Amino acid sequence: MSRSNIASGSPWEAQFGYSRAVRVGPWVLVAGTTGSLADGSAAAPDPYGQSKAALDKIEQALTEAGARMDQVVRTRIFVTRIGDFEEVARAHAERFGTVRPASTLVEVSQLVAPDLVVEIEADAYVEGT
Repeated sequence: MSRSNIASGSPWEAQFGYSRAVRVGPWVLVAGTTGSLADGSAAAPDPYGQSKAALDKIEQALTEAGARMDQVVRTRIFVTRIGDFEEVARAHAERFGTVRPASTLVEVSQLVAPDLVVEIEADAYVEGT
């Protein structure tokens, strides 16, 4: 089975030795993605805005790997404050409301930068490949 690595240009990819997404056969696995700008700072000050920005980056990675958001079967969400659940859930539901992937949301003590409050992973399955 062939493997394709997808890069987003994030400064952390080279530093940590990972890819934004990896496609192997019908599976596309998108790494933990924050709502950050190219310099690593937060794209928005709030959990909703950061979630939307992270989901935009996830969609871009999926597209580059030949997948779509409606093919996502699982998401994992990490938040630094469990009280942000509703804002994060609103952004997730806006993108996946009809897809309804299996999902997990957990609180973590912190993310890679102090102003980042949410990180999202996504797994997609592309039928027919």
